Amino acid sequence: MGKANEKGRAAALLPIGVFLLIFLGSGVITGDFYAMPAIVGFLIALFVACMQNRKLDFNEKIKVIAKGVGDENIITMCLIFLCAGGFSGAVSAAGGVESTVNFGLSILPSQVVVVGLFVIGCFISISMGTSMGTIAALAPIAVGISEKTGYGLAICIGAVVCGAMFGDNLSMISDTTIAAVKTQGCEMKDKFKANFFIVLPAAIITIIIFFVITRQWNVNLDSDMSYNLWKVLPYLLVLAGALIGVNVFLVLVGGIVVSLIVGVATQSIAIGEIFKVVGDGVTGMYDITVISIVVACIVSLVKEFGGIQFILDLIKSKIKGSKGGELGIAGLALLVDMCTANNTVAIVMAGPIAKEISEEFDVDPRRSASLLDIYASVGQGIIPYGAQLLSAASLTGLTPFAIIPYLFYPILMAISAFCFIIFRKRNQK
Repeated sequence: MGKANEKGRAAALLPIGVFLLIFLGSGVITGDFYAMPAIVGFLIALFVACMQNRKLDFNEKIKVIAKGVGDENIITMCLIFLCAGGFSGAVSAAGGVESTVNFGLSILPSQVVVVGLFVIGCFISISMGTSMGTIAALAPIAVGISEKTGYGLAICIGAVVCGAMFGDNLSMISDTTIAAVKTQGCEMKDKFKANFFIVLPAAIITIIIFFVITRQWNVNLDSDMSYNLWKVLPYLLVLAGALIGVNVFLVLVGGIVVSLIVGVATQSIAIGEIFKVVGDGVTGMYDITVISIVVACIVSLVKEFGGIQFILDLIKSKIKGSKGGELGIAGLALLVDMCTANNTVAIVMAGPIAKEISEEFDVDPRRSASLLDIYASVGQGIIPYGAQLLSAASLTGLTPFAIIPYLFYPILMAISAFCFIIFRKRNQK
C-alpha cells in the first residue's frame, strides 16, 4: 500500500463536497431532507473518493479503507451504537420510558421539563463520557415528554443533544478528553478546570434560553401520571454506573439485563420475548452503524489523498501570534471534525499539529487541549451528518435539520470559547 500523501490536496475534499451538495441539494429542491437517504449520499461520495488518486489501484484503496474502518475509535463507536440500541429496546419494552417520564413530570413543574432534559443530559454525559450513550438513553424519554406535555419533539430532543455535548468534551472518561490530553501533554484535572470555566457560561445561558422559550407554552398533561419506580431502576443504575466510572459497555449491558429482569418481573415482557425486544432495539441502530462505517471509509481515502493535510497546512499558514495560535487550534479542530464527522478522530488527527502550534506560538497545553476538545464538539454537535444528530433523528423520527434550530449549547460554547481566546489575559512565562 502506498504511503499517505505528505502534501495537502484540496481536490481530496471533493467527496465531502459531493455528499453535502447531493444531500442538502435534494432536501432544498424537494423540501424533504429524507428524499435522499443519508446512506445513499455517503455511498455516492465513497464512489467519488474511489475514483480519485489513480496512483493507487483499487485493491490498495480497499486496504486503505479497511485500515480506516478498523480504527479503534470507529469500532468502539459502532459497538456503543449497538449496545445503546439494545438498552433502548429493552428499557422501552419494560415500560421504563413511560414510568421515567411520568415520574419526572410528577416532581418537576411542566414549565421546566425541557430545562430538566438539558440538565439531566449534562449530568449523564459527563458521568458516562459518551454523547451517543446519553442520546440513546434520553431520546425515548424526550419522545415521551413531548407526547405527554405537548412540547415540540424537536425542542425536547434538542435539549438532550445539547446536554450530551456538554459532557462529551468535559468528562474525564470521554475518548475526546483522553485524546486531547494525551496529544497536548497536560494533566486531565488541569484540562478539566480550564475547559469547565470556558463552557460554564454557555451552559447557564442555554438553561435560560430553554426556560424562556418554553415557559409560555400551554401544555396538556394527561390525567394518568402513574409510574413504577422499579421500572425507573434501569436508568438509575446506568447513571450510577457512569458516575463511579464503570466502562460504558458494561453500563449499557448491565442496563439491558436489569431492564429485562424488571420487565419480566412486572409482566411487561414475556420471557419468550426478551431476546426479541433487545434485537429490535439493536436493529434500530443498524442505519447509523452502517453510515458510520461508510463515513470512516470516505475519511480514510480523503486522508490518504491529502485532504486532511490540506486543511492543516492552510490553517497553519495563517497563524500569527499567541492569540492567532489559539484561534488556529480552534479552527483546526472544527474543520477537521466537519470533514471526519467524528470528534475523537478529529482530535487524534489534529492533535499533533495543534501541539506544534502551541509550542511555536506559546499556547498553554491546557488551553490547546481545551480548545481542541471544545471546537471538535462544536462541529460534532451541529453537523447534520454527524453521528449524534443522525442518531437523535433516527430515534425520534425527525430529520437532523429539524433539530438544529434548538442546538443552542454548541453555538454558545463556540462563542464562549472565542471570547475566551480574544479577551482573556495570557500569563507571561
